[in-house]
Amino acid sequence: MGVTIRQAYPEDADIIYNMIVELSIYEQGLQQPLTNAEEIRNTLFGSNSNTEAFICEIDGITAGYAVVSTSYSAWLGRSGLYMEDLYFSPNYRGLGAGKALLQFIAQQAIKRQCGRIEWSVLNWDQSAKDFYLSIDALPLNEWVRYRLDGAALQKFAEAGAN
Repeated sequence: MGVTIRQAYPEDADIIYNMIVELSIYEQGLQQPLTNAEEIRNTLFGSNSNTEAFICEIDGITAGYAVVSTSYSAWLGRSGLYMEDLYFSPNYRGLGAGKALLQFIAQQAIKRQCGRIEWSVLNWDQSAKDFYLSIDALPLNEWVRYRLDGAALQKFAEAGAN
């Protein structure tokens, strides 16, 4: 099995979008993608983006992807990476490619002198939690992630503009 990990490029926007749709199905449709391939091409790969993607291929076939962005920890006084997605198509799970992709991201973090990598996992996704525990990643049980988006984001922003 030949595993190749590479930087994603704008030409990969369709592949990434299709995997985002697969991820939505895997997540039981909890979050329907609100984007499309063209928007991904423009935002993920735009000149103002602090986000990048990596593609994992197995024997020349796209098997998975990851999206990471630069974060900053005032506590550590250094940058980190936030991994938004790490996804593999069902036929390519359990082959070690996910671990290889995460190790590649860890190597990028070390090269960039980042203090950490962080990500979120759905509370019901036991296979993901087991995988992350197997590489010595630990859940941050003392932190609760919050989100402000959609109409609530718009309403809150407009309330501050008055």
